Amino acid sequence: MLVKIEKRLQNISIVKKTRLTIMTIALEAKTPDRCLTLTGISWAQFEAIEAVFENVAGVKFAYLDGTLEIMTVSPEHEDTKGTIRALVEAYMREKDIRFYIRGGPTLGSQELGARKEPDESYNLNTKKPIPDLAIEVIFTSGGIDILQLYKRISVAEVWLWEDGSLNIYHLQGEYQRVDRSILLPELDLALLKRYITYYDQYDAVKEFIKALRE
Repeated sequence: MLVKIEKRLQNISIVKKTRLTIMTIALEAKTPDRCLTLTGISWAQFEAIEAVFENVAGVKFAYLDGTLEIMTVSPEHEDTKGTIRALVEAYMREKDIRFYIRGGPTLGSQELGARKEPDESYNLNTKKPIPDLAIEVIFTSGGIDILQLYKRISVAEVWLWEDGSLNIYHLQGEYQRVDRSILLPELDLALLKRYITYYDQYDAVKEFIKALRE
């Protein structure tokens, strides 16, 4: 696999090629979440690097104004993301809030100088080209300001789960940290957090729904 990757990296400098080879070794070793940050990367180089990892599972990219992050995601990351998704969707169904699952589509463009794959994203009420809500599970951070990236894309609200805390940012010219979601104002964040960290994902959703109905 490494030989194959080396052949596809002919238009990338030796330094970047070496770093990417190290990253690939880390991926094959199934290491926990890791983030490799490269600077001075053109859009064409970004697309070339992205193509290298086209068939490699568990790799995500974020690009903003020449800075590229290559992130590997661990099973723990995916478990947490799955729990948050299940809880948020259970809440919206219980409250009869119409929503559309956008998942992790690649957002952004060369014209914006930004691109990102959210962990999860949703449209509320109607389908739109850009998600209303993006959710990120952060185990390891890199050199990109994720809020600046999402501001460039114009995502209305961003939820960041990091170190056991859920921080919510709503776009009002700049992202402002808010105590409650503007999109889901009746959502009890303390209750949500309790079940994000629950011992079992299935039981978490079951108990969360029970609590919502009480």
